[in-house]
Amino acid sequence: MTPSRDEAWALLAEWTQSESLRKHALAVEAAVRGYARTFGENEDEWGLAALLHDFDYERYPTADDHPFRGCDELRRRGYPEWVMRAILSHANYSGVPRESRLEKALFACDEMAGFVTAAALVRPSKSVLDLEAPSVIKRMKDKAFARAVSRDDLRTGAEGLGLSLEEHASNVIQFMRERADVLELRGTF
Repeated sequence: MTPSRDEAWALLAEWTQSESLRKHALAVEAAVRGYARTFGENEDEWGLAALLHDFDYERYPTADDHPFRGCDELRRRGYPEWVMRAILSHANYSGVPRESRLEKALFACDEMAGFVTAAALVRPSKSVLDLEAPSVIKRMKDKAFARAVSRDDLRTGAEGLGLSLEEHASNVIQFMRERADVLELRGTF
């Protein structure tokens, strides 16, 4: 049986003290849930993998440990194997190839949600509500902006979903707008 979102949130909150990392998990969850709706998949199930994809990062930030240690904990708690597989596949170095739509969506949304958040926060409005995909694409060309976000991963993620970079950015923006208040990205609107 798949654990509930409340159980997943409790685990995230237990393991992750950083407010920004919690917000990142919520942003990725919003985006992945949006793609679940788009693809006619189970939003709650996809949302679990997204919410927990980085839950162990604060405790185990190295490539030797993340996301492997977190998946060990999820396994111990009885999470389904497909959740661990999706989480492992979001790390290029894990050796787990992205095969399912969920795995591809999680990878694509991880970096894009972070980039969209950064792009929204530098706007005068500090909001995702007036952010548009062309602005995100333009920011990608500035190597100093959100320099930790791999532009190659942004492109690879969109390609994995069979979308252009602009379509993917637009989708993620739209999905995050639906949760703007929770993500604290309503800004001055």
